Amino acid sequence: MQLKGIYAPIVTPFNVDESINYPVLEQLIEFLIKNKIAGFVPGGTTGEVYAFTESERLDIFKFVKEKVNGRVTLIAGTNSGATRDVIRYSRTAEQMGYDALMVAVPPYSRPNQRELLAHYSAVAESVKIPIVLYNFPWRAGSEVGYEVMDGLAKYPHIIGIKEASGDMARVYEFRLRYGDRYQMICGSDDQALDYFLWGTKSWIGGAASCAPMQHYRVLEAALANDFVAARAHMDVLLPLLRNMESGSYTQKVKVGCELLGIPVGNPRQPLLPLTDEDRAEFEKVFKIASS
Repeated sequence: MQLKGIYAPIVTPFNVDESINYPVLEQLIEFLIKNKIAGFVPGGTTGEVYAFTESERLDIFKFVKEKVNGRVTLIAGTNSGATRDVIRYSRTAEQMGYDALMVAVPPYSRPNQRELLAHYSAVAESVKIPIVLYNFPWRAGSEVGYEVMDGLAKYPHIIGIKEASGDMARVYEFRLRYGDRYQMICGSDDQALDYFLWGTKSWIGGAASCAPMQHYRVLEAALANDFVAARAHMDVLLPLLRNMESGSYTQKVKVGCELLGIPVGNPRQPLLPLTDEDRAEFEKVFKIASS
């Protein structure tokens, strides 16, 4: 399985009472498919999966699968704090017909490399569909190191890694160390152009839920080897990405959707809506990126 294009870790719309707003989720799915999204990752951080009950997570998987109906690629985010739970979610997604899984480092426990290798090996041995790892040490507290990647090379269905460490040296080292064995997937939004210059063909970007075409234009130009055009498109998008990565990322993606006429609501607590000042600044940047 070769990932190519823009993949959205889709946000979860909520009603005022924090229940999931499924009609708006369908609206967002249709909007994103019309705007060149190659696939969805329900169950991601931007979707607030950490605030779901187990039944909500599985309901979201089922709803997205039914509404997409084979039109784009579906990658289920199956991360959790315990290996047995990741295996259960992963098997369920496989049984639902998902195309692949994305599995991050378990949060909070900070496993060492030996433990992380055992964790990922157990997950890999429980399913047959492709698996994308997710390296975001700032959030998870542990890095998916080379010891882990070396040990997982024997599993052909572990196809790549979403890299969100912000360390471009890892992108270069992966090329030298693994060649084409693992796909390198962009997860560091403000460094996307650098990833594409070094051969990355896919971008799993949280902001794609509210700026899909802007992401698409950057990647499509890069895939056509027109890096002058890619840089011009990135010049437009970069201020928005930098603003979002400065803090309150999920809230800003949701405000962006709202500005597009898709009322996804506020995040679940403990996250709070943006302050008036932060919202005004974000709206200004979003308008420029959308022009």
